[in-house]
Amino acid sequence: MGVAKLDRGAIGVAERGGGDRLPILFLHGVGSTKSVWEPQLAYFGANRRALAFDYPGYGESDQRAGESHDMFALAMVEALDALGIERAHICGLSLGGVVAIAVHQQAPGRCASLILADSFARHPEGREIYERSVTASRGLGMRALAQARAPSLLGSAASDALREGIVADMAGIDPSAYRQGAAAVWLADQRDRLSSIAVPTLVLVGDEDRITPPSLSKELAAAIANARMEIIHQSGHLANLEQPDDFNRIVDEFLSECEGDF
Repeated sequence: MGVAKLDRGAIGVAERGGGDRLPILFLHGVGSTKSVWEPQLAYFGANRRALAFDYPGYGESDQRAGESHDMFALAMVEALDALGIERAHICGLSLGGVVAIAVHQQAPGRCASLILADSFARHPEGREIYERSVTASRGLGMRALAQARAPSLLGSAASDALREGIVADMAGIDPSAYRQGAAAVWLADQRDRLSSIAVPTLVLVGDEDRITPPSLSKELAAAIANARMEIIHQSGHLANLEQPDDFNRIVDEFLSECEGDF
């Protein structure tokens, strides 16, 4: 764990691996931090540089006022600059997928590919979810909110230990940062950006995802030229944690195809 020092404040970084293969950057969801990507950092760090960043206000990152998915994306690009990474595969889950699309909009040449997991371009219930999230973060506090939200995030195969870890991670998020993250994800509408995506794109979704159901991933994949969609079975909204072996295998095969290993 460490930080990338930027002019507008530090960004938290977790990093593994190295070598000549293109790096992969992982972007977390609204209710988690970079630590949610530990299974992926361990796996992909075995043969390439694998990184996960905290958004401003999350984890080890400094707070910034008035953040949005576009401002989060700018911070991610700035952090890549600070670490000397010119080009990378960008993998985002939920809010991370929203930010990944925004990174491509701002700096398409920096994106070798996009992996959009349990995400969307626009959520049809986004305004209602945002308002509930803001109200709960103020009325319940983050730990109670995390405890109430965890069951809806996870699929039927999730363990009690996984549920407890998710609650602990979410409970540690600053409430004001969480509300900024909630606005960044649930109020986003990037449908007009999808037609400009020309890099290889993989869309992943858990078959038991109730937060961003498979229908939203189908819409996302259909709107991106040549995008491929894969369903991860016995998984809810946090496919990378619930079924890490399947998640890692599918992403690894996709990266090998992108890089011409097959």
